[in-house]
Amino acid sequence: MTAMHRLRLFHAVLALGVVLAFLSPDWGPVHLWLGYGVAVMILLRLVMAFTGAPQLGLMRFYPHVHGLKLGTVFTHPAISGALLMGIAICLIGVTGTGIALDRGRTFGLDRPASRQQALSAEQKAPVVRSGADEEDGEHRRRGDHDRGEDEGEDAIEEVHELLGNLLMFLVGGHVAYLLIFKRPLARFMLFLTPARHPARPLEPKAGE
Repeated sequence: MTAMHRLRLFHAVLALGVVLAFLSPDWGPVHLWLGYGVAVMILLRLVMAFTGAPQLGLMRFYPHVHGLKLGTVFTHPAISGALLMGIAICLIGVTGTGIALDRGRTFGLDRPASRQQALSAEQKAPVVRSGADEEDGEHRRRGDHDRGEDEGEDAIEEVHELLGNLLMFLVGGHVAYLLIFKRPLARFMLFLTPARHPARPLEPKAGE
């Protein structure tokens, strides 16, 4: 399998995972597992970038502006690179914030930490007071701590949703751009053309 075929297969799996994750915020654990699956795909893409194939390099995400002219502004690789960079930033951001919101609950990693925090709070609680005053103070401390955590999670959740919506907007722009200005590449990535490199250079003729 050539580098472009690996990239096409990876692109299809990642796109499916991202779309399903975007459509599944109310699906409970399914949404979380899809998010972790996307995170694994991002790591796999980084590994693919170090295989040495130029088609898989990370420079594809950098919008080179060399040779950009008014007449070639819509077909210049800078446009595609800018869209890919925006998609990559939003994808990493939405995945990272999703993992931060989960805090390992999907894998049960938050339970020991929660028990340790509760034990630490009990050890640090003042022992000079007793009765209703001590109980009231403990309730206030827990309430302040919970409110602080809720506010932090709310902020992360807002960023998560913002990045998710922006990601879908950029993906739509990316698809539209390829269909309008890079149709051969779009057809190749959508498995609508024979299995060959869509941008394969022509063989030079004799004497050239």
